[in-house]
Amino acid sequence: MRVWTRTLSGRLSRKSLFSSENMAEEDNQPIYNENNKNNHVRTLRDHMNPIRTSAPSCIVFPPDTSHFNFKPGIIQLLLTFHGLELENPYLHLREFEEVCNTYNDLNCSMNTIRLKLFPFSLKDKVKTWLQNIRLGSIRAWDEMQQQFLKKFFPSHRTNSFKRQITTFTQKPGETFYKCWDMYKDLINTCSHHGFKHMEIGFIILGRVNT
Repeated sequence: MRVWTRTLSGRLSRKSLFSSENMAEEDNQPIYNENNKNNHVRTLRDHMNPIRTSAPSCIVFPPDTSHFNFKPGIIQLLLTFHGLELENPYLHLREFEEVCNTYNDLNCSMNTIRLKLFPFSLKDKVKTWLQNIRLGSIRAWDEMQQQFLKKFFPSHRTNSFKRQITTFTQKPGETFYKCWDMYKDLINTCSHHGFKHMEIGFIILGRVNT
């Protein structure tokens, strides 16, 4: 808003009520609130600056977590999972548990150890996925595994591997031992295939030349 004022020489001039000097002074004026009289008084400029707040975790750690101590170098031993198409979630969980099994702590359960270390093995979009899970929804390692496989090993991927298992055939000129090793790798890639050992035996014996 502008108003007319008279100068010392008698001339009329227009002047803004909201000059840059006035706005700068208002920015630094503290804002009082009756609900926070005992708290730190923040100015208008303080409210315009971004602040960092810690977000609660989706993991509810067991009571013995307070006794957990990170061992030097344990994080470097963890293999990382980025959520790429070529990565296998089952193999990642297996290798992660192998590293955790080397961690001996009489004050913490293996459930606690795995819950504490697992977030350090996740990278990129997988880390973002973990941060977006509903707060306080994971209380045990089994629940973490279920959520992880549900996201990164969905049902259509499972069905694809099951088809590969049932339609597996020996390649021309391929030895039985090499064929058998490839078949075992395929089974281990999708260990939740649901086939019994006898069914797997019938499948491989019916499709190879011994």
